[in-house]
Amino acid sequence: MERYSVRDAQDHLQKLIDDAQHGKTVLILDENDQAVQLVPVEATRQPRKAGSARGQIKMTPDFDAPLPDFDEYSE
Repeated sequence: MERYSVRDAQDHLQKLIDDAQHGKTVLILDENDQAVQLVPVEATRQPRKAGSARGQIKMTPDFDAPLPDFDEYSE
């Protein structure tokens, strides 16, 4: 288990992230010896897929018709 001060963690953050992603336990301690631990997490979002909403969105024929509220601006 590796321990780092907040200052050291700021200076070497990318290395600490890499270490945590490769299974090492990384603790970051503040001046009061309270700690946080870096741990890897799985991506919760799946990549977007083009066309995945096909057929689910309906538009009325007058979708792009002028709105009555804007009549005074279109004259």
